[in-house]
Amino acid sequence: MNTENRFIARSSELDTLRARLLELRKTAPPKVASFADWALGHPQELAFNSVRSLATLANVNANTVVRLAQSLGYDGFDPCRRAFQEALRQNSSSYTNRAAKLKGEPSERLFDEMHQSAVRNIEGVFDVETRRQLERAATMLLEARQAYIIGVRSCFSLAHYLSYCGGMAFKNFVRRSSEPGDIYDLMARAQPGDVVVPITFSHYSTETIRAHALARQRGLKIIAITDDIRAPIADGSDIVLIPRMDGPQAMPSLVAAFTLIEALVATMLSRSEGATTHMREFEDTLLECGAYVGRDARL
Repeated sequence: MNTENRFIARSSELDTLRARLLELRKTAPPKVASFADWALGHPQELAFNSVRSLATLANVNANTVVRLAQSLGYDGFDPCRRAFQEALRQNSSSYTNRAAKLKGEPSERLFDEMHQSAVRNIEGVFDVETRRQLERAATMLLEARQAYIIGVRSCFSLAHYLSYCGGMAFKNFVRRSSEPGDIYDLMARAQPGDVVVPITFSHYSTETIRAHALARQRGLKIIAITDDIRAPIADGSDIVLIPRMDGPQAMPSLVAAFTLIEALVATMLSRSEGATTHMREFEDTLLECGAYVGRDARL
């Protein structure tokens, strides 16, 4: 699994906090050490939760949360939370830093680097381990009562693509309404036997992390698509798919992520008896409604 594509803050503050958590994982009393290990993959949760809600999310008692903050050198949890908020705020500038590095870059060199990165990223989708995980994910989705695809902001395009393509061929894919709060509405309707596919990359979206947490609480199966095995939505997921996202672009490259989704849907289609019929019915309905036109048609 690729872990080279995580964005690292230009400021050292987030790295410093992570280094201190790593040290506590080795040296602190067992309960604090275990919570430090959890916190390494969930810095957003430390930044934006109260002691009580954080204790619930991490399945620890409130005293352990306070002890971790004190072990990190803070007088209490509030200054610890502010430190993580500031570290994440500084880390959010990494897109800007990447964009700034493009200034003055010769087009030929930029295109060559993008080309080479895209090839490597796509090749990673078809390595032995990722193929094995794609096979497992296809089986899980085919057997699901309902499949819910969650992604916001830059990941919304990926979530929509998987939901739309999957919905064309498989009746168990649930389409999102794209309205504010619809993620929570979907999770409220989900039942055992359903599969949730959360998609988020650094910087990890709070809404998607919440959906992942709700899915875990409700005992749903989870296929996470993310950029690191330590990502918040990787924790507790049944399957974790990690496309490479390398490249000089300001935003992480989504080329491999789209390829991974295409490979996932193609694998499902290759195994399904009724998918072709369902897709034909879907296409015929669109044609009847006038959704498609020929090349020479005029509206």
